[in-house]
Amino acid sequence: MMTDPVIPMIAALAVASLLLVWFSLLMASTEGAVSRVTRSSLNNLILEVQTGTDSQFNKMKQLGRIHRVQRLVSDRFATSGSCAFFRIVCNILDGVLVACIADALGAPIWLTLICGLVFALVVGVVSILVRPRSTGASRPIQIMLRHSGVVSFVVWLTPFARVNGINSGKTELSDDEELEKIHLEQGRAMIDRLVETNDFDPEISEMMRNVLTLSETLTREIMVPRTDMICIGKDETLGNVLKMFSRSGFSRVPIIGDSVDDLIGMAYLKDAVRAVAFNPAASDRAVVSISRDPLLVPESKPVDDLFHQMQRQRQHVAVVVDEYGGIAGLVTIEDAIEQIVGELEDEHDRTQKAEPEEVEPGRWRFPARASIADIEEIFEIDLDEDDVDTVYGLLTKTLGKVPLVGSHADTHGLRLTAVDSAGRRKKVSTILVEKASPSGIDAPADEGDADSE
Repeated sequence: MMTDPVIPMIAALAVASLLLVWFSLLMASTEGAVSRVTRSSLNNLILEVQTGTDSQFNKMKQLGRIHRVQRLVSDRFATSGSCAFFRIVCNILDGVLVACIADALGAPIWLTLICGLVFALVVGVVSILVRPRSTGASRPIQIMLRHSGVVSFVVWLTPFARVNGINSGKTELSDDEELEKIHLEQGRAMIDRLVETNDFDPEISEMMRNVLTLSETLTREIMVPRTDMICIGKDETLGNVLKMFSRSGFSRVPIIGDSVDDLIGMAYLKDAVRAVAFNPAASDRAVVSISRDPLLVPESKPVDDLFHQMQRQRQHVAVVVDEYGGIAGLVTIEDAIEQIVGELEDEHDRTQKAEPEEVEPGRWRFPARASIADIEEIFEIDLDEDDVDTVYGLLTKTLGKVPLVGSHADTHGLRLTAVDSAGRRKKVSTILVEKASPSGIDAPADEGDADSE
């Protein structure tokens, strides 16, 4: 008959064994989930949290978990190895504890060993083949977010799981990303075989190759950076906004507050025209009266996902945000299409000259990308500008914002005037340089500008 002290010991060993079983299943679940979490899904989740309606405290708490998962995913091999190590250790300890329970119950030594071995094998089989791995594969992000703290602690306890004890520096692909990569390679090989038959249009084959690369191209690679964005101040009137639309050539422009990061909304040319066309008095209304909610996308979003999202939501322009919630740039659906069909131009685009051209004595027409060294040579002056290299950069620095056609400024005794634009993005392409009047030296001016940045 068992003595009284033995019963509590057996109960404690049974509870410890059950806890180890639970932890083993947890490790198996996260081991299956970490290989399924994709980087793009985490970036999209960050954007959803940042634009959600939760309190700032809850947002910071959720973002902390997501960033923790991002660190775990950055080295999947180490994370998966750590989870596997603890799963195996738990299975072994389960067998040991069950063997101890059997011994405490007075079982012979051979039965004690068999009980411990069988229990360890059963738990091992369950942890690999049953629920945890299927759960981790079907809901990987939820699993990783829920247990990110435990997994981070496990990874910290097992530094030997990393390659040579350190992070390899390479970001492994998830199972889904690896499968997608294989499909893309097969698609490219099929296109190459079709082209070799000479029965396939080379231009069509090039577009098909471009389609396959959309998933590898990130939004940040095709966006207009924030430094080149044309923005409207929230206090601008609709009359000035219409003038700005006419000068810039754009039909959709962000509305901002104190800075570019203070995004208010989007202004649409059609809305401004509709408001003013039959009511001239509306020209004095503020632009925020026609503001629309902007579409926000993360800068790491693949271009194919961006294209499909803009199609579904019927949006032609989106504001790109970085991982900290700041404005990184602007992207349009045409930017995504250009990745397939090439540069798009319309009847308003002109062929630009590549060299400076003298219009009349003392007045020169420079390409926007011309070096400021050309100005120094032609006008025989020393500009002494170390932070800009082009004529466009000099005009932008002097104005303090992105120039539009008609923008002008005086610096170093010269007057720079933006006189032409090119391309679908309507970026200034030609700048007129001449001697400034004595009263205007080094005094920036930009009459008629209605935009602010």
